[in-house]
Amino acid sequence: MKDSKLKLLDCTLRDGAYVVDAKFGTPAIKGIISKLQDARVDIIECGWLKDKPHEDGTSFYHVPSDLKPYLGHKDKDITYVAMIDWNRYDVSALPPCDHESLDAVRVVFPYGKHREGAEIAKQIRDKGYDIYLQAANTLAYTDDDLVELAKTVNELHPVAISIVDTFGAMYESDLDRITDVLNAHLDPDISMGFHSHNNQQLSFALTSHFAERLIKLGRSCMLDATLCGMGRGAGNTTTELIASYMNRRLSCAYDMNAILDTIDTYMTYFLENYSWGYSTPYFIAGLYCCHVNNIAYLLRNHRTNSRDMRNIIESMSPEDRRLYDYDLLEEKYIENQNRIVDDETDLDKLRGVLAGKEILLVAPGKSIDTDSCRIQTYISDRKPVVIGVNAINPRYEYDFLLFVNSVRYDYAKEVYSDIFDRTPHILLSNIATSPDGDEYIINFNRVVKRGWEHFDNAVITALRLLVHLRAENISIAGFDGFKHKYNESYADASLPTLNPDGKWDELNEEITDMYRDFKETEGKNCRVTFVTESIFNTKEI
Repeated sequence: MKDSKLKLLDCTLRDGAYVVDAKFGTPAIKGIISKLQDARVDIIECGWLKDKPHEDGTSFYHVPSDLKPYLGHKDKDITYVAMIDWNRYDVSALPPCDHESLDAVRVVFPYGKHREGAEIAKQIRDKGYDIYLQAANTLAYTDDDLVELAKTVNELHPVAISIVDTFGAMYESDLDRITDVLNAHLDPDISMGFHSHNNQQLSFALTSHFAERLIKLGRSCMLDATLCGMGRGAGNTTTELIASYMNRRLSCAYDMNAILDTIDTYMTYFLENYSWGYSTPYFIAGLYCCHVNNIAYLLRNHRTNSRDMRNIIESMSPEDRRLYDYDLLEEKYIENQNRIVDDETDLDKLRGVLAGKEILLVAPGKSIDTDSCRIQTYISDRKPVVIGVNAINPRYEYDFLLFVNSVRYDYAKEVYSDIFDRTPHILLSNIATSPDGDEYIINFNRVVKRGWEHFDNAVITALRLLVHLRAENISIAGFDGFKHKYNESYADASLPTLNPDGKWDELNEEITDMYRDFKETEGKNCRVTFVTESIFNTKEI
């Protein structure tokens, strides 16, 4: 028989709102709530209460009655709850509880604001709602902080207070410390909850560990989860995993068929059209207790690779990491990329070799395989200086290799070591600031031009560099344009992707615009010839 002290809270419609901007659609909101009822989930978090009018099909509600159209027959054994951010909802707009929609409100507050959060919660409880508290970034609390938090919670006496691993940074020892201190100081009839983020692939392990620990301590507990782990960044503990665990190990009786039907019917669309879940960038967020918005910014605006991302986040103070000051983040990004080097000597050496010569840039597009005979004939007839751009193909002999990011540099060094070792390299200063052997180092900011999301495209960067080197006659092979399937775009299908979001059409449009800009500005006196077909070789440019 299920222990009545164990509760499962599904917060898909609340935490998943970050992923879809709350726009689940009316059928999905209705269906998810209905199926979770069928599954006998104890608490359903139906979304957020926000200070704006409700829009149909979203899980942002202004008042509880906005939820009514999405509810069928309420189950008296299930608690229906919505969350408010402690300082982002005008409680005066909240009507008295009539239990026809919401039964409870969960109040989330940041570290250091537990008193203010409790005061807001008291005003809500005075209107007849049950109260749940959520202490964001609980890892930041010292033992003394936790004792103070427990004291404030006891004074309010909510249904539950949840530990929140906001940055997905906790290990078992961290969770045990927090749990033990709170358990020792909380009133015994206040439930303790846990809300985990999966930055370090530990959400399920920590949530199940928390449940077993609370059972041993004799305190009732509440476990947060979302269908398919849906949630911002690395996502959350998955409802289907933790429900199955609770059934098999803790004598619960959630209907797994109903949960799986919910996924098949309503979650497949979101899985196919949106992204969340563990990734290396979000591991870095967990490693440094960093707000996921910082990671999202670096991915969205700069396609920052993992090593540079770690260096950027590490360069920020612990306090700044927990916030998301995009101006500061941009400053740190530029500081990391713009490793100033004295490149005048290397530029002069390269000019001595390349100025006035015909240059062939060999980009990594698939045509360098399919049209290799044409390219080799071109090389034999014209005898250009051959420069490999951000990749190596063993079909070709190169005079130079140009790399504009460390991921492609490392890949070429490891996979094609013989060609790599015998060929001189031209590197940007974001990869290295001092040469290793036959290398030329060029300042990153000398050859990039901001204003586009993918401003560091390798071929465009190479063209700008060649203008600095006084090249006037440039040919390009393998600058094909991106197909919708990655292995159709590159000659080497294993080449590390630099466009993880897969928005190939948008990327093609952006590169076209960058190439047009190059031809109209720095390269207006430079002759560019395409040896292989390219979507960027248009009459308009």
